[in-house]
Amino acid sequence: MDHEINYQPSFALLTVSLDAEESIRAEAGAMVSHDTTIEMQTNATGGFLSSIKRSLAGESFFQNTFTANAAGDVQFAPPLPGDITHLDLGDETVYVQSGSYLAGDADLDVDTEFGGGRTFFGGEGLFLLKVSGSGPLFLSSYGAIHPVDVAEEAPFVIDTGHIVAFEESLDFTVRRVGGLRSTLTSGEGLVCEFSGTGTVWLQSRSMDAFVAWLAPQLPAQSSGN
Repeated sequence: MDHEINYQPSFALLTVSLDAEESIRAEAGAMVSHDTTIEMQTNATGGFLSSIKRSLAGESFFQNTFTANAAGDVQFAPPLPGDITHLDLGDETVYVQSGSYLAGDADLDVDTEFGGGRTFFGGEGLFLLKVSGSGPLFLSSYGAIHPVDVAEEAPFVIDTGHIVAFEESLDFTVRRVGGLRSTLTSGEGLVCEFSGTGTVWLQSRSMDAFVAWLAPQLPAQSSGN
């Protein structure tokens, strides 16, 4: 399975080249185009309960699996202007924030994990996607994707709205920025402090921040309407 990512970082487009009998699974609505040699099937991956849990994490209930009857290409793109990055998992696990899973090898296990209050990433709920196994994984973002290597002696702090994914080897805690006054007046909300050794991927833009900027710009609706 070969791939190419074009038009980064603002309007990334992923092209996956499949050999005969190869498959890739993607979120509903992620497909842009494909060759006529590619067949698509839609199902609730992992069964009803797994699909319910994924939908609670902000992903689609149904997923699409694309299989090549003969060699061909299929293109994917995220719903928001942004980037795509490729991870090659080798019997390992990464945690992905709501909305950042784009596509991956059909043999990867995509599940959700409840982490209690520490995973309450603003509007992203109490669930994270847990992607495990071996094979290619493609993540998307709002804005550009930037990897950060966290070292044991140097914990790293990220605004929760900018998190894309992180390796299982990292631990994290969610906290406010400073005291209550700083939280209310700094323009920042919750942050996530990562510790341990591993990689975290962040996005250069935050959907929550964009919505907060956009809302006051919209015309007010009159009571007569």
